Amino acid sequence: MSEATVPQLGSLPSRLVRLYGGLALYGLGIGLQVSSGLGNDPWDTFHQGLAGRLGLSIGTVIIGVGALVMLLWIPLRQRPGVGTISNVIFVGLFADAALFVLPASGHWALSWLYLGLAIVSIALATVLYIGAGMGPGPRDGLMTGLARMGLSLRLGRFLIEIAVLAVGWLLGGTVGIGTLVFALAIGPLTQLFARRFPLT
Repeated sequence: MSEATVPQLGSLPSRLVRLYGGLALYGLGIGLQVSSGLGNDPWDTFHQGLAGRLGLSIGTVIIGVGALVMLLWIPLRQRPGVGTISNVIFVGLFADAALFVLPASGHWALSWLYLGLAIVSIALATVLYIGAGMGPGPRDGLMTGLARMGLSLRLGRFLIEIAVLAVGWLLGGTVGIGTLVFALAIGPLTQLFARRFPLT
């Protein structure tokens, strides 16, 4: 499909499809990366470690942490949208569903397949979700709120993600080669999908 034929999703129904399709793909991506056993992204390292300590599913922790992060929006004067609330609720539900149905990765080839599919899913999910234009995710809103207060967006993201990665690792979350591969690949792949599925 050429860029000229990419549909422009401007109506409310199409934006909702884009929103919830993105959230479902994001949850699937989390499930794939956790199931790979090769290492999670920073936030999911934290979610996995906390879930193990609390005896909860990772999806339950994703929902709980998202709700708590939104409380930090209050002093930052950030306003949630429909997409923000949906993000808090549905990403965790979709992640748990993916973890429930995915076969265990008992072979290195399947683990790497899971990791590759996870990165592709999350990159595409990010473009779809942002393109819906219905509010940032709770964690992204925290970083943009800090940027409004004068902290560099790049520095704020770096500091927050290093902190949650370190705490997640100490709690028992999985850090490994997959963490590094995700960090290196997610940006370029998201940019590639953004060209195919314009954000506006």
